[in-house]
Amino acid sequence: MSKPDSIILRLLRWVQQLMVNTIVVPQDPFADLNFDPAKPIVYVMKTESISDTAALSEMTEGLGLPSPYYPLQLDGLKVPRVVCLEGRKPIIGKREGGEKFLSCFTSLLALHRQQPELDIQLVPVSLYWGRTPGKEDDTMKAAVLERESPTWLRKWLMILFLGRHSFVQFSNAMSLRYMADEHGTDKAIAHKLIRVARVHFRRQRKVMTGPQLPNRQAMFASLLASESIIKAIEEEATNKKVSKEKARETAIEYLDEIAADYSDSLVRIAERFLTWLWNKLYSGINIKGAEQVRQLHHDGHEIVYVPCHRSHMDYLLLSYILYYQGMVPPHIAAGINLNFWPAGPMFRRGGAFFIRRSFNGNKLYTAIFREYLDQLFAKGYSVEYFTEGGRSRTGRLLAPKTGMLAMTINSVLRGIERPVTLVPVYLGYDHVMEVATYHKELSGKKKEKESVWQVFGAIRKLRNFGQGYVNFGEPINLQNFLKQQAPDWREEVAKDPEQKPSWVTPAVNLLANQVMTKINGAAAASSVTLTSLVLLASEQNALERHQLERQLDFYLKLLKNAPYSNYTSVAEGNGASIVEHCLSLNKFTLETDPLGDIVALDAKHAITLSYYRNNIIHLMIIPSLIASCLVRYEECNREQILAVVEDFYPLLKAELFMGIENLPIYVDQVLAQMVAENLLTCGDSCIVVDANITQLELLAETVSETMQRYAIIFNLLAIKPHLERSELECESHVLAQRLGALHGITAPEFYDKKLYNTLSVKLKELGYLSSNEHLDEVSRIRDHANSLLRSSVKQTIQDSVNAEHLS
Repeated sequence: MSKPDSIILRLLRWVQQLMVNTIVVPQDPFADLNFDPAKPIVYVMKTESISDTAALSEMTEGLGLPSPYYPLQLDGLKVPRVVCLEGRKPIIGKREGGEKFLSCFTSLLALHRQQPELDIQLVPVSLYWGRTPGKEDDTMKAAVLERESPTWLRKWLMILFLGRHSFVQFSNAMSLRYMADEHGTDKAIAHKLIRVARVHFRRQRKVMTGPQLPNRQAMFASLLASESIIKAIEEEATNKKVSKEKARETAIEYLDEIAADYSDSLVRIAERFLTWLWNKLYSGINIKGAEQVRQLHHDGHEIVYVPCHRSHMDYLLLSYILYYQGMVPPHIAAGINLNFWPAGPMFRRGGAFFIRRSFNGNKLYTAIFREYLDQLFAKGYSVEYFTEGGRSRTGRLLAPKTGMLAMTINSVLRGIERPVTLVPVYLGYDHVMEVATYHKELSGKKKEKESVWQVFGAIRKLRNFGQGYVNFGEPINLQNFLKQQAPDWREEVAKDPEQKPSWVTPAVNLLANQVMTKINGAAAASSVTLTSLVLLASEQNALERHQLERQLDFYLKLLKNAPYSNYTSVAEGNGASIVEHCLSLNKFTLETDPLGDIVALDAKHAITLSYYRNNIIHLMIIPSLIASCLVRYEECNREQILAVVEDFYPLLKAELFMGIENLPIYVDQVLAQMVAENLLTCGDSCIVVDANITQLELLAETVSETMQRYAIIFNLLAIKPHLERSELECESHVLAQRLGALHGITAPEFYDKKLYNTLSVKLKELGYLSSNEHLDEVSRIRDHANSLLRSSVKQTIQDSVNAEHLS
């Protein structure tokens, strides 16, 4: 590749710099890819191009990678820094032959034969000038701007019109030493390398641009011609006693209400607006796990994103992150309540398709929606939907709605060939714009209907909201999941396609639970969530600043050295930097007296900040339960602690969607970290170090409200072993309200009837309800819960339960 030392090349580079804004994917290749800075790098590009090389040069300069303009020096030999698969395409005539480029690969392999210690990394680099996928009825504009191998004239048109939307994408490096050792160094291997590279670049383009977009009306015609919708129209006409033409018109209305109308032009405009918006709102967006998702796309998976739902910002944030991570924004299942002007039309052109809250037995609507979803999968569009159904008002994950998951499973059963993979996504914020509204709704205020005025009101309140967090969790391959549930599911479905197998509904419920568990497994322990968790556990919701910083340092080490899962992320820095960040967001108050600083929660903000604590309470609940055992029991050892944890874990798992793979090992890791922090010594028994008991007491308070709920439930069950589920839920809720009033418990989830419903379902499953068979277990767990409470709280619960029993 030519050096940029000629006047013409320098001029071309200067002009290009003025016209081009290039985004690198991934943003930190050394962190996300397998680059080894100690080994030489050679870039592989699909097509020889001056403009592509110039764009690559701009990126490598900022990333600390070698420039593509200067050759690699190896023992006096000069090796080209860039190798291409094909030459430039001239305006007239044929492209330069491939023999020249084949010789480059052959020469590199020959060097490895001559120098056994040499290991060159081949790094594929893809460049995109715009990301228009094209349409099935493509236009001249797409033909001019979006060819993979343009002439130099067409390339300059692309730079002129699309230069502000260019991307440079790096991929994982390939070791030439491995290729040489495993496969040899002859010309046939060079040919194989080129073939593999061509496939790679073709797949990468598909990941970046996505499948071709359908003509909306042509798609409607295709759907209306499907067997299932024809049958549904006939049934609609018969049941409603209307003509088939009228039923067909209704079907078209449903399609128009549901279907997205994706526009690449709107997405490009939205990208600029969202860049401004995120810079206005957030000081940074932290991303973890994007590379694994990009690889799934590259391997041909049909991706279904299943994020948690905190805010209306979720739709925008995930699409924006995927766009900048070199993936196509998904088609999003949005509630019909968002289909208001002007947001509805814009969402629709951004890829949203709308779904009613309830299908109400409407068979025609159901058939059309299912067929539309099948069409999205069949054409290769990624899809996003929220399994919680609505936004969480407490900060905890809601019990999942299974409708969309059931439809996705149904699509797989109907015969999608390529793998369908669910990708759980944790979305978190240092500030959720709707959080104040949530607490008004929890206190009884009616939910306001979404409108354009709400949008303007939200924009008017924009300010610095700290940071956002997007963590991609462990993927779930649906074909593999179905095989685990029914090894012969393909054969069973093939025998009777119309009959739904009996195992499908339990499988969908299990899948829904797995999705929520894996979302929580990818949680982000951020500055705000951790600080909220500490201060809400403290007396009067206030701590001396140095004590707060010390406690945060302890939690950071605990989360890193005894990790909840491989997909969680933990705030960078130390306790001091975390407190400083939180104070800058004005979420906590700072008071100073002659003895030092005190960090506190304003009384009116304490309930609000419980929302952020609840985002990550599952990460700290087991360490808190262990700490509670250590400070409440006079003596305990590792086996006793594990016994208590194992008794409560099934309920915690159901309540908080927890997924610790090996509980005994995790408990040992937590105890080991406490020992490392000099908080206790462990021999035949675990002994708390008196000088540091305050840290364990503070940690123990995090689980206290949960233990109070469990104490209510198990004290009731011990006295009334034959309680039915509905009775247990009702009586537990009444006692929780009484306990909260007497002891000042303000956390909204403490009074949440749905939570007691979840717990009662789990208790029924464990056999603790309406049975005498497990009385000993119920009494044992009751005693555990009572012993972990403050004496005043325990007395209130026991007195209230006895009074309830006597009445």
